[in-house]
Amino acid sequence: MKVTVVGAGAVGATCADNIARKELCDELVMLDIKEGVTEGKAIDMMQSSVWLGSDTRITGSTNDYTKTAGSDLVVVTSGIPRKPGMSREELVGINSNIVKDVTKKILEQSPDAIFIIISNPMDSMAYLTLKANGLPKHRVIGMGGALDSSRFRYYLSQALHCSSHDLNADVIGGHGDTTMIPLTRLATYNSIPVSEILEPAALDKVAADTRVGGATLTKLIGTSAWYAPGAACAMIAESVLRDEKKMIPCSVYLEGEYGQKDICLGVPVVLGRKGWESIYQLKLDDAEKDAFAKSAEKVRSVNASLKF
Repeated sequence: MKVTVVGAGAVGATCADNIARKELCDELVMLDIKEGVTEGKAIDMMQSSVWLGSDTRITGSTNDYTKTAGSDLVVVTSGIPRKPGMSREELVGINSNIVKDVTKKILEQSPDAIFIIISNPMDSMAYLTLKANGLPKHRVIGMGGALDSSRFRYYLSQALHCSSHDLNADVIGGHGDTTMIPLTRLATYNSIPVSEILEPAALDKVAADTRVGGATLTKLIGTSAWYAPGAACAMIAESVLRDEKKMIPCSVYLEGEYGQKDICLGVPVVLGRKGWESIYQLKLDDAEKDAFAKSAEKVRSVNASLKF
């Protein structure tokens, strides 16, 4: 198996490191436009593998797409990250051109690759990747829902004073502060609805903290987060490459599911060797359906500025 990670910044490098540590592939290539960055980070990771026990072969390349040939899975992190005060949607103008160029060049070398899109605004970049390249819908996966769900579980664990591993709690909708939908009504703590344990005000605070989870970190760090995005991406990659059939919220192309068409939005999907394989249709209540429709409307407004 071969994996390529395009973009060797903090998110890309962390994603690559997670994938290599898990030994999800035999060969991993990191690609970036900055001279020497991927080569240096690849050597650093390979030296760390002496003690970690990973046998994944990691190489770096400065913008040489021939090195990515034959990739089974490609992670796209290319583009500028958020700065304090910026929304993900503000990145669309610059990052859309970068993502379109990157994915086109990748497909020239790896025509059957499955894509995991991390670049922001993620839902729109997943949609752009699909439409600009005429790809089968199952081969484009937006990472946002997995990351947002990890933040949701973190904030719930803090409120409940419990292990996040005992929680089942998902976020659907767009990957944006005003578009994501933490499903507090459906969240459970070892099969117990969290709504039976936490007061409504506490649940509302968890949902609010989840929505601004990325912005909170951007304000503290000065740029976008990278540890949780890297881990979320590796989890998706693991289910795909190992054909695990895990159900993880991801941004995928909808054709009538949840009442939406011709859009990429976060919904629970089963992930396997062919990419995302099926969508699970949650039984949403009227308020959740309305929130999902409003989320779709906001994502569409961003999509409208895309040029294929």
